[in-house]
Amino acid sequence: MLQSQRTSPEKNNKLSVSTEPHIRNLIAACSAITVFGLAFGMTYPLLSLLLEIRGVASDVIGTNAAMMPLGILVCSPLIPLFTARLGSKKLAIVAALLTAIITLLYKVFDHVSVWFLLRFLQGMSIAILFVLSEAWIIGFAGNKHRGKVVALYASLLSASFGAGPALIGTIGVEGWTPFVLGAAILAIGVTPLFLMQEDLVTTESTANSTSFLAFIPKAPMLIAAVGAFAIFDAAALSLFPIYGMRNGLDVSTAAWALTALILGNVFLQYPIGWLADLFSARRVLTACAAVTALLTLSVPVVINTIWMWPVLIVAGATGYGVYTTALKSLGDRFTGQDLISGTSAFGAVWGVGALLGALLGGVAIEISSTFGLPSLLAAVYAVLVCGLLIRARSPSVSVQAHDKLPQPQPD
Repeated sequence: MLQSQRTSPEKNNKLSVSTEPHIRNLIAACSAITVFGLAFGMTYPLLSLLLEIRGVASDVIGTNAAMMPLGILVCSPLIPLFTARLGSKKLAIVAALLTAIITLLYKVFDHVSVWFLLRFLQGMSIAILFVLSEAWIIGFAGNKHRGKVVALYASLLSASFGAGPALIGTIGVEGWTPFVLGAAILAIGVTPLFLMQEDLVTTESTANSTSFLAFIPKAPMLIAAVGAFAIFDAAALSLFPIYGMRNGLDVSTAAWALTALILGNVFLQYPIGWLADLFSARRVLTACAAVTALLTLSVPVVINTIWMWPVLIVAGATGYGVYTTALKSLGDRFTGQDLISGTSAFGAVWGVGALLGALLGGVAIEISSTFGLPSLLAAVYAVLVCGLLIRARSPSVSVQAHDKLPQPQPD
């Protein structure tokens, strides 16, 4: 059984790192990521399906969905500054409550033009939860159990993603019910954040922070993996229900199909994390990306058949497994302010990738309602596979050095 270990704050205000997990702070961090997952998992299909029912063009739906990752992209580099001003616990609580309020405002201002602004603002609030919770998860997981904790975190994130479209498939998209229910769940999820021990959640002065661009050369393939995952994630969440409806699925089945895509990650992420501990993380990354590319290519063949469900479950597990492995590698290689800078960079890159995913996904469906979206997702992961293979064969790069670096010790 994992034991919690209290750790005193370091004199230089780095994020605390210990061998054993700090259970209390991990619970609070998991609450924050659940808020994040529900907000994305429910809002994306809810708004996209409402716009589809109203006859809005898919490229406009994709552009509207892109406002949320755009907000993440804009906000992520500013999070160290916000944290220095408010403290990470208070900042996370404010962001979670704002996310709940904005969910209600979608119904109050029920027009696509206003939704562009609301989705941008919600992207900013979610970015704060995204960056802080991942820094907490990695930093408080402890060196000894990091792979297991990160895998459990990924499963929880996927479960919260999957709960969103599952709720939409159950209660429908009309009326106030989905908006009120979503806001209530998000507000309740704030409560465990008050358990966070503020003295253990500190970062160095923002003057010492590594910028987004400066971090890229430190872990280029991890950054590329996050970007590929973000395209896959945003395109699937915002547009797969639309893809399903245009290929013979009804509204409810389309929402459940998205749930199936996410559900595999809930149950199969732990084995992926275990493999990342057992083998080279680069090899696990490559395998996950390759399997996802092959399975997404098969979606036009299996759509609206019984084979659709296992294909979506496995593709979802391996597609999201790319991010799990990248996150685990980040925790293995970086500590302190580099870890905070890394999660901020991950958030910014996710914003760029998700923005592209929503925009390109809408265009892809317009080009071909049957082959467009699956081909886009397969191409993205195929490019990542090629990059990983080229990087692994580079004479100047040691796979061992980049994938299995020992955990640096705090000063």
